Amino acid sequence: MRIARSLEETAQFGPTAVTIGNFDGVHVGHARLLQEVVRAAQAKGVEPAVLTFDPHPATIVTPGRVTRLLSTQAERCSLMARAGIEYVLIQPFTAAVAQWPPEQFAERVLAKSLHARVVVVGENFRFGHKQAGDTRILTELGQRYGFEVCVVPPVVLRGHTVSSSEIRRAVDAGQISLAGRLLGRPFVLAGEVVSGHGVGAKQTVPTLNLKTPAQVLPRGGVYITRTTQESDDTRHWQSITNVGHRPTFGGDDALTIETFLLDSFVPPAPERIRVEFLRRVRDERKFESPEALKQQIFRDVARAEKFFRRMAEWCGGTLQWGT
Repeated sequence: MRIARSLEETAQFGPTAVTIGNFDGVHVGHARLLQEVVRAAQAKGVEPAVLTFDPHPATIVTPGRVTRLLSTQAERCSLMARAGIEYVLIQPFTAAVAQWPPEQFAERVLAKSLHARVVVVGENFRFGHKQAGDTRILTELGQRYGFEVCVVPPVVLRGHTVSSSEIRRAVDAGQISLAGRLLGRPFVLAGEVVSGHGVGAKQTVPTLNLKTPAQVLPRGGVYITRTTQESDDTRHWQSITNVGHRPTFGGDDALTIETFLLDSFVPPAPERIRVEFLRRVRDERKFESPEALKQQIFRDVARAEKFFRRMAEWCGGTLQWGT
């Protein structure tokens, strides 16, 4: 994959079929756009491309409103590459860019920089100053500048229109199974393994404590998860994870993400991990003693083990990683 971070750097790009958006999370709705742009590129004999922005346009257009992102730019590019995208333009989004009218955007970016032959967008696509442009205007501009426009309808799953904001709402509410369906893969937190307070390990069970830069975190509670060492994906474990404030041990305001590995563990401990959230088990609550908490953890473990046995049965007797 070739990545350009300015219009000048797109000189390395040939003619393209391009889709446009923020692609936060690269969910199943985005996957539909990516599939369509790859198909269009093959039909036209050009390269499939994505135009995205950094920072998120909302930070410039509505600076008082914080947009919590589901993924980093690097994660998005990795997922796009897996989908078959060859070129990515990460356009710096500035106050000046926000002022561009639709005509200037279409001519300067799509026609002259990306040499677009096909532009693939969703039905609700808006562009240009004050979002003055829509799919109708884009189609008219395509006739002027020599590109076709393909409009893709939204993806609806079980009554939910797939969007990054809908996924954020699901994660915030602890609806982690729904979030996974909308993403097309489990919701993941990644980061460093750090030292915990030590109290839980001594009085209940040992855990891996995750420190993550993620902006979107699941609602506090206990989840069935899978944990992978970032530098070695052959080291992976079935697990349960508690997101919360350790109320049994007089927890403070500091949020902790503690993962207990169900599988046998051979040192050394990983320095960085990825935790996939599969199903919510229960709310976090305060227990009368560490022993009572320990017994509850064992019940949580039993539920997790039953969950993984069923998954293995559904997968034909072996649990395939990433299914």
